[in-house]
Amino acid sequence: MIDYIALLIGHGLLAIAFLRLVMRDALDVDPVLDRFRQSEQERRQRRQRERRRVRSGKSGDDPGSTAAETGDQDDALAKGQAR
Repeated sequence: MIDYIALLIGHGLLAIAFLRLVMRDALDVDPVLDRFRQSEQERRQRRQRERRRVRSGKSGDDPGSTAAETGDQDDALAKGQAR
């Protein structure tokens, strides 16, 4: 009888520990993948801005040009420099 109680308590505690681990929100979050996705998104946005800049025929190399003049409308709006 005592063996069954010991088995029940041990397996019950293991089941509780397993459930607590499975129910964690951080279980499906991988910080490395999040950083990779963020850097990929930033790179994609830079490429889109560069393509817009090339299509508009303006180069962003002019030191006197503002973000709004070079076609970076998103950056200009974020910085409050919209025309």
